[in-house]
Amino acid sequence: MLRLSLVLVLSAFLALAARTADAQEKVFRYAASGDILGLDPHAHNNGPTNAMKGNLYGSLIHRRPDLSLAPDLATEWERVDETTWIFTLRDGVTFHNGNPFAANDVIYSFERQRQPGAEMATAVASIATIEPIDDLTIEVKTSAPDPTLLLNLPLFFIVDEEYTEENDGFDVALAAGAQSFVNTNANGTGPFRLVEWVQDNRLEVERNAHWWGHGDDAGNVERAIFTPIGNDATRVAALLSGEVDMMYPIPLQDVPRLTGHPDVAVLQGPELRTIFFGFDQHRDELLDMPGSGENPLKDGRVRRAFALAIDKEGIKRVVMRDAATPTGLMIAPGIEGFQEDMNTPYPFEPEQAKLLLAEAGYPDGFPITLDCPNDRYVNDEAICTAMIPMLERVGIDVTLNAQPRSLHFNKIGAPSGYDTSFYMLGWTPGSFDAHNVLQNIITLDGPGQGTWNSGRYSNPRIEELTDLIASTVDSEARDALIREAFQIHYDEVGHLPLHQQALAWGVRTDAVAEIVQRPFDDVDLRYVTLD
Repeated sequence: MLRLSLVLVLSAFLALAARTADAQEKVFRYAASGDILGLDPHAHNNGPTNAMKGNLYGSLIHRRPDLSLAPDLATEWERVDETTWIFTLRDGVTFHNGNPFAANDVIYSFERQRQPGAEMATAVASIATIEPIDDLTIEVKTSAPDPTLLLNLPLFFIVDEEYTEENDGFDVALAAGAQSFVNTNANGTGPFRLVEWVQDNRLEVERNAHWWGHGDDAGNVERAIFTPIGNDATRVAALLSGEVDMMYPIPLQDVPRLTGHPDVAVLQGPELRTIFFGFDQHRDELLDMPGSGENPLKDGRVRRAFALAIDKEGIKRVVMRDAATPTGLMIAPGIEGFQEDMNTPYPFEPEQAKLLLAEAGYPDGFPITLDCPNDRYVNDEAICTAMIPMLERVGIDVTLNAQPRSLHFNKIGAPSGYDTSFYMLGWTPGSFDAHNVLQNIITLDGPGQGTWNSGRYSNPRIEELTDLIASTVDSEARDALIREAFQIHYDEVGHLPLHQQALAWGVRTDAVAEIVQRPFDDVDLRYVTLD
C-alpha cells in the first residue's frame, strides 16, 4: 500500500509541475488507446488518423461536429451542370513552411491521392479531372453525376506541391508507421502544425499562428500533446491524476466511478461506427487449412453458421455492459441510406449453425484464426475472446490473434495481401452515406473500391448497384438501389455486422472549459477550449 501511495503522490506531483509550467500557455494533453497510423494525408483511411490529419491539413470543405459542411480552402462552390463544379479557393493562405497555397496544390494533391492502392483514393474516386481556371479557381469534373461529391471532400487533404516534390514525396506511404518522409512529417494549412511525432509514444502539435480560421468558432489550444496509452487502468489513472486533460475510450466498467468524480466529466453518446467481422472469400485454400485445397468460407452456409453461432445480445449485455446496439446492417442510424426495417441482427441459433456446417460438409468444423485488434475499439479483444467458446460450441476451432492496431491493420490490409481468414473491423463512412461502405468494404471492381474489403467479398449485382448508387441523384430511386444491395449482402452473409458501440470520453473539468464530442469518436483540436 505504501509503494502504491508513493507512486500516486509522485504522479500527482509531476502532473502539478507540468500544469504549472504550462500556466502561461494553453496546453491540452489527451490520450487514446492507440497511436495514429501515420501522417501521410493520402494513405490510411482510419478515424483517429484522419482526425489528426484534419488538425494539420486543410481540405476544400470542412465537416463540422454536427456533420454540416463549411468552407475551408474553398470559400464557395457552384454546380455548373450534372458533372461540372467550379470552386473558388481561399486567398492569402500559406502552408506551415510559408509557401503560398494555390490551385496547383489542389491538382497535385488530387493526382497524389488517387494513386492505386491509396486508401484515401475513395474520397476522390468519382472525380475525372481537376483543371485550373486561375490561381484561385478550379473546375472539377466527375465521371458521372455524383450526389456525394461534397460529402467526400472533407477527406481530400491538400499538400504543398513544391515541398512534397523537394522531399521526393509523391508516392503514398501504404504501410502503417512507414518511415517515408511524408508519413513522418507534415506541412499543411491546418490550424495546427507538427512539432514532433515519436511513434507509439507521443505526438505534439502547436497552434498555427497564420491559420485563416482563428477568431471564428476556434478554441484556444496553443499546444496539444497526444499520448497513446494502451492499458485501460493506466489511461484512467492518467486522467484521475491530472496527467492528461482528456482520454478516450473510458473502459465501460469505469464509467460509474468516473461519473462520480468531482473533477471529471463523462461524455457519452452514439457513434456512427459499425463493428463487424469479415471472412476470406477469395482464396481457394484457407490459410489455416494448408494442403486441404479447401476454403469453407466460400460457402454461404458456413458464413451463415458463423452468424447464427454468435450471441450478439450476450456480448451486448456481458462484454459491452449494455453500451452497444446490435445491428443487422453495415451502417448505423444517422448514415444516409440506413434502412430501419432491414436492421435485424442474425438470430442466435447454434443448433441450426451445426446443421448448416454439416450440410456444407464440415460436421466436425475446421480450424481458423481470428485477427482482432486489442487497442482500437471498445472491448475489442474481450469481444473476440467471448466469441471463441460460441464458435467452438458449433465445432469451429478458433485461434485468437490479438494485436495492437498498427500490426492488426497491416496484417489484414492491402500491403500484406489481406493476410487474414477471419477478422474484426469497424467502419464509419467518411461521407456519412451508404455508398461509402459499399465502395470501401463490399465491392472490388472500380477505382477506389475495396480498400478495406479484406475478405474480398464480391457479388456482380452489388458491384452494378454500387455504380448506380454512385451516380443516381433521385433520392427515392437511390434508396431502392441501396435496399437491394444490402438485402443481397445480408442474405449472403457477405460480412457479419455485430453492433454500434457507444462513445465514452473522460474530461478534466478543472482544465477543460469546453470540448465537442463528435460522433466520429475523435478529437478536432479547433473545438477544444481550456480554462
